Amino acid sequence: MQMNRLFEIIYILLNKKIATAKELAEHFGVSQRTIYRDVDTLSLAGIPVYTEKGKGGGISLLPDYVLNKSILSEQEQNEILSALQGLSSVKTTETDQVLEKLSTIFNKNTVRWMEVDFSDWSFANGKAFYNFKTAILERRIAEFDYYSTYGEMTHRRVEPIQLWFKSKSWYVKGFCLIRQDIRLFKLSRVRNLAVTDEQFTERDFLAISSSPVPASRQKPDVTLKLKIAPEMTYRVYDEFDEDLAEKQPDGSFIVTVTWPEDDWVYGTILSYGEYIEVLEPEHIRKIIKEKTLKTVKKYL
Repeated sequence: MQMNRLFEIIYILLNKKIATAKELAEHFGVSQRTIYRDVDTLSLAGIPVYTEKGKGGGISLLPDYVLNKSILSEQEQNEILSALQGLSSVKTTETDQVLEKLSTIFNKNTVRWMEVDFSDWSFANGKAFYNFKTAILERRIAEFDYYSTYGEMTHRRVEPIQLWFKSKSWYVKGFCLIRQDIRLFKLSRVRNLAVTDEQFTERDFLAISSSPVPASRQKPDVTLKLKIAPEMTYRVYDEFDEDLAEKQPDGSFIVTVTWPEDDWVYGTILSYGEYIEVLEPEHIRKIIKEKTLKTVKKYL
């Protein structure tokens, strides 16, 4: 939201000449403190915006200011528009609005020569994605309930750093004030998310941790040897690196892969139905057998 709000503040001031922090706050549905932070951001970006106290005062731009597009070359303008098209793949509505405004400024028709979509068909995490994005850009602490892979719910207070797309899912990387360490939280497991007005200062994350770890407990790795039938060839190509899958004369595949052992592993194996066999290790064979028998009993 901040990026679009900053552009719109400039447009309002260009047209209206002067506006109070209260007027802008009511227009955008934010606090006056947020508006003053936006003014600071614009000033740091080189936009000649200033505030004047007293009766008849407010926020305004220098009288001779115009939004100058000439500082960008033709290629740079095209690169900016292309980058915004890529950002629109995460389904944030403000990106489309900024893209439309910049296209008008640059006097260009946007050509969608590329479409990248990281979301699933429903993108149910869109609201959480948008709220975390706001918290990251405005450096505000986020609070939420989080469910681990074991179904345990904990309440977290986090200084969000980045949104990550990894292994078909969206995560937020942040400094957890409860655990006092960097953690990764899967967006689909976040509930009751609230972005607070509490701001945080940037930490020296290299001194804290070299890499984030999932918020759920660390699980031991297990090396699996799987035999997958020819009917699942498309999934083998979709889900495994080429060097992990050895094609057999009968068209089946022997796949050797190392994964953290948890319910996700069992569910993935079971999702292949009759077209997969666990060759190794023995304890995973037994777990899959037990789960299969429990499922069969439900249909007897």
